[in-house]
Amino acid sequence: MANEKKLPETPEPLWRVDVDIPTFSSLEEDLEVDVVIVGGGIAGLTSAYVLVNEGLKVAVLEADQLLNGTTGHTTAKVTAQHDLIYDEFITNFGKSTARLYYEANTDAIQFIENTVNEHQIDCDFSKQDAIIYSTTDEYAQKLEQEAQAYEKIGIDGELVTSVPFKIEVKNALVMKNQAQFHPVKYLAHLVNIIKEKGGLIFEHTVAVNVETGEKPVVLTRNNKRVKAGFVLACSHFPFYEGAGLYSARMKATRSYIVAVKAKEHYPGGMYISADKPTRSLRSASKNGEDFILIAGGNHQTGERNDTMEDYHALGSFGEQVFDLDDIQYRWSAQDLQTLDKIPYIGELTTGEPNILVATGFRKWGMTNSTAAALLFRDIILKRNNPYRDLYSPARFYAHPSLKNFFVNNAKVVKHLIQGKMEIPQKNVADIPNGEGAVISIDGHRKGAYKDENGKLYIVDTTCTHVGCEVHWNNGEKSWDCPCHGSRFSYTGEVLEGPAEKPLQQYDYTMLDNLTSEDSGY
Repeated sequence: MANEKKLPETPEPLWRVDVDIPTFSSLEEDLEVDVVIVGGGIAGLTSAYVLVNEGLKVAVLEADQLLNGTTGHTTAKVTAQHDLIYDEFITNFGKSTARLYYEANTDAIQFIENTVNEHQIDCDFSKQDAIIYSTTDEYAQKLEQEAQAYEKIGIDGELVTSVPFKIEVKNALVMKNQAQFHPVKYLAHLVNIIKEKGGLIFEHTVAVNVETGEKPVVLTRNNKRVKAGFVLACSHFPFYEGAGLYSARMKATRSYIVAVKAKEHYPGGMYISADKPTRSLRSASKNGEDFILIAGGNHQTGERNDTMEDYHALGSFGEQVFDLDDIQYRWSAQDLQTLDKIPYIGELTTGEPNILVATGFRKWGMTNSTAAALLFRDIILKRNNPYRDLYSPARFYAHPSLKNFFVNNAKVVKHLIQGKMEIPQKNVADIPNGEGAVISIDGHRKGAYKDENGKLYIVDTTCTHVGCEVHWNNGEKSWDCPCHGSRFSYTGEVLEGPAEKPLQQYDYTMLDNLTSEDSGY
């Protein structure tokens, strides 16, 4: 498009710009605490906050930097309207389960609002209506069914026939009194409270395993040990699966966000399309500047090479709906979806009651993560919680879980076989600076990336989780696995689990000694 706005060169979430995020050193000595939490996103930090408030000694281990994972890359809608879900839940599990899911997430919204008010947190928290809209007759009918589900379980909502944008809709379903906020400002404040109350936080500390027992011990990559009464796995994908088979029971998807400046005033509300491809809208601000966040482009991780197309598609959508000035930020997020679309929160496996997990938030982590923290608190303190069975990782519904289990794992086998049979078509000479591609060296599949100065990085493309072949992601400059969503930097370091070991690096200087016939060079 001639008028297409230029995208930023590198991905950077608006949330992490110009925000004072506390930093911490890595763990350098063995510890013993009441609770050790692995993961420094909203699930881990909210858990730490509620537990230090109960007087428990808590340690948080973050593999990288706080709030630099999915939490720092979210759209940060604080809502119980999680796409078209309640009619499906009623059909599959009944009204009581659907109602429990709504109540758990509504309780989480209230907790966030109460916390913001109690501590006077400046995090742009505002009440907003959440709206799903349709542009086709097919999805208009689905919205009518969803509206009926709202009525059955007592959700405050209504069907309307228009939205305040240049989008021709068939109908739209409103869920009232939801919210939005700045997630990093909110959680950075909680971090300071955790510190003040004696909580311990360590960054650049990679947890790799657990020694189970009455008091389990978390083992770190640098051979430090943290013993605790409870271990909370809040690391997006569980850093320790035990016998839970989480990689076989979830699928990883990626989605994309651009923060744009528009000439017109945003009318308020948080919007998401029922039709595909998904398009999501909300407002945001940074240092007094107003932005519109446009999100969408959902696809399974590792199944798309040219992810820049997804960013361009969001920009084009923005041009159609708004009078855009420019696109100032772009970023993406990875999310995990369980077999039945309800997160796994609770005991990792039935035989390990003091190792708890929170994962599979299906893009709705602001409320589900908060619900996880409140559930963890009640489990640890032996309190009743009405949502324990709802979220239990031990559940396994015959419909749709069994069907989805076989579908997901059939795709894994397909990717495993296809990846091994693919014949790379590119040579090192074909790769421009700043790009990557799969090549063949001495008959072996390798991944090559040239930085902006032409320096070459070559890795083995076999994922270190179960051996599927990774693919290049040009939007994030990463190697992504289509089987279980593991992601690696262009140097081979692990960015996302379940993989724990980096991709094997290849000595590219050997290329000078290889013939073009051998190397594909």
